[in-house]
Amino acid sequence: MLSPTTKTAPLTTPDGRYIVVDGQLWRRSNPTLGQKQRALLVEALMHARRDVGLALRAHDAEAERKARARVHLAKVALGERGPPWWTDGSPDFNRRRVENTPYAAWFRAQRGR
Repeated sequence: MLSPTTKTAPLTTPDGRYIVVDGQLWRRSNPTLGQKQRALLVEALMHARRDVGLALRAHDAEAERKARARVHLAKVALGERGPPWWTDGSPDFNRRRVENTPYAAWFRAQRGR
């Protein structure tokens, strides 16, 4: 039995392009990134997110703007934002409700398990 503090991995679409969080699709990082490159980008992302929090607590709008811009750049480099990392021409459903996408039937089947 899982304890209330145990986290499970988010549900991943069969094609590996998205995770599902609270019924919403979020694009996964580009799987072709090397392990070291991915680690460096995640580190930059986490640092930028910490800086957003610091700026918010300090009520420093300019620092917040700069930190949020760094968050965005890291997410683009990871492939989570910007152009999709896949090359087959399939549309991007990032940040959409899963029930409003072609993944709807798959998602319903997952929830019924």
